[in-house]
Parts: sequence; C-alpha cells; structure tokens
Amino acid sequence: MSTLTESRPASGVAAARRRRIVGLGVLVAVLVLAGAASLAVGARALGPGEVWRGLFASPGPDQRLTEIRLIVQTVRVPRTVLAIVAGIALGVGGALIQGCTRNPIADTGLLGVNSGASFAVVSAIALFGFTDPFQYVWFAFLGAAVAGVVVFGLASIGRGAGNPLTLVLAGQGITVFLIAMTTAVSLSDQASLNALRFWNAGSVAGVRFDVIWPVTAFIAVGLVLALSTLPALNLLNLGDDVARALGVNIALRRTVAIVAITLLAGAATAACGPIAFLGLMVAHVARYLTGPDYRWLVPYAGLLGAVVLLACDIVGRVVVRPGELDAGIVVALLGAPFFAVLVWRGKFKAA
Repeated sequence: MSTLTESRPASGVAAARRRRIVGLGVLVAVLVLAGAASLAVGARALGPGEVWRGLFASPGPDQRLTEIRLIVQTVRVPRTVLAIVAGIALGVGGALIQGCTRNPIADTGLLGVNSGASFAVVSAIALFGFTDPFQYVWFAFLGAAVAGVVVFGLASIGRGAGNPLTLVLAGQGITVFLIAMTTAVSLSDQASLNALRFWNAGSVAGVRFDVIWPVTAFIAVGLVLALSTLPALNLLNLGDDVARALGVNIALRRTVAIVAITLLAGAATAACGPIAFLGLMVAHVARYLTGPDYRWLVPYAGLLGAVVLLACDIVGRVVVRPGELDAGIVVALLGAPFFAVLVWRGKFKAA
C-alpha cells in the first residue's frame, strides 16, 4: 500500500516534467513560425520561396532577386533577430525582477533601467550631436547600467537594506528623478527631443547588426548569470529567513540576479528603446503554465517574450499599412489591459 502511495507523487512529478518539456518544444516551434512570418510580412509581402531565395542570394544582375535580397537580408533579418534577442532578455528579466522583489507586478523598468537609458540618450545627443544608433546605444546601455547600480546601492543601505520594498521605492525615486532630467534636457535641445520621440516608442526596426551583435553579447552574459540564480531564487521566494536557514547567501544571490537583470534589460533597452509591460505579461503567463518553479518559469518567460515581441512587431506592420506601428506601442496596447485585469482579479496579492 505504501509503495502505491509513494509511486503516485513520483508519477505526478514525472508527468508535470513531461508537460513542461513538451511546452518548451511547442514554444520553440511557435517562435520559429513567428520568425518565418516576420521575414515574410511587411510593406511588401513575400512568399516562402522568395524569402528562402532572398536569404541565400548573392548580388547579381537579376533586379527582382536583388530587391528581395535587400529586403530580406538588410531589413527583415536584423529586425527579426533583434526582436527575438530583446524579447528573450526582457522576458527573463521580468521573471527575475518579480522573483527578486517578491512583487508580482514588478517590471524591469522598476530598477530605473528605462529612464536611465533615456536620460543617457538625450544627454549624448545634446552634448555630442550623435545621430546614429551605433553612437548613442552605448550611452543608453551605460545609463541603464548606472541607474540599476544606483538603485541597488540605495536599496542596500540603511535600515531597510535588502528589503524588496526598499528596492521598489528606490527604483521609483530614481525613475522619477531621471524622467524629470530627461524632460529638461530634451526640451532645451530640439535634436534630442526629436531623437527621444522616436527612441522612446520602442522599435526593433532600423537597427543594424553592428549594434545587434555587441548587445547580444551582453544579453548572453546576463542569461548565464540568470540561469545560475534559479535554484536559489526558488528558496528566496520562501522568505529570507527560510532561505538563510537553508544555506543561501541572500546578499550574493540577490546581487547576481540584479546584475543579470541590469544586463538583460539594459542591453535590450539600449537597442530597442523602452518596451513597457512585456516582462510583466510573459512572466505571469509563464507562471500560469509552469507554476512557481523558477527553473521552468524563467525559460518559458524568455521564449514567450520573444514570441510576443515578434508577434507585436508583425501586427504593427499590418494594421496601418503602408505605414507601421512600432512594436513598443503594440506591446503597450496589449499590456495596459493585461495589467488592469491583473489588478482587477487581485493577482497582485500573491508572488
């Protein structure tokens, strides 16, 4: 009798593991399909055969093939790659920040990353006259990183040191300050204001591989750090006292997680501009699909982030043809009602 009782939980765990693995496989397949759709959909629709030829075509006398090659290789491939990379980064960052703060409505903007990047961009344009994304993307990343470090530093001192609520309050304080500074700089310089209007919309279009590859390297480091924190993150969500009793170095693990979030969100924001609500949404969907185990939740959130950002970018190309809506605008249009539903259903009460 006891053998039967013990085998039932074991079989239940194995079944849950199989479902999660199958779910990951499904998400990867959906991501591949979304990537293919991203290469085909645009102001000029391309068939699968045209996309395939455009991917591997070399310069030649065929004018039509040359046009397809330019559309696919120089416009849509970089756009698709950036949407996937940034979506993974923001999805993983959103899940991590919710785990670190034990706050289910936390987003990567909580650390002041978005406002730090915005302030750095307008400052670089106003001071140095930069106009190319390759020039000011590094300032955006630096601003995001400095803002994250300052917020974490403020949250680590005083009587509330290490408290997730202290981190939230420090993040909000720095964010408000940086927004005010950004507004002051942009209103005093017309070029900064024009660049900020475009950059703040959040877009994966028009970014070249000379920007994407360095950003991807920072995101890869952030992903490695994020994966290293997952077992400890499960224990941290049981409460600091329980985690400490189980041998977790809370300060170290939380610091590594914050560094990972800053790298992920900072690099994605530097390349695309601020994209609100994405991390918040996909972390909740991933939690619904996998449960609270961050070893599964975080990979799900990353894949969901890439799928959602790609889908929103595709929708933005279609709904206002021949023009486009930036992906960040479409994500916000989707994320605002999602956030309202979370609050209405009381999901903010549980981590």
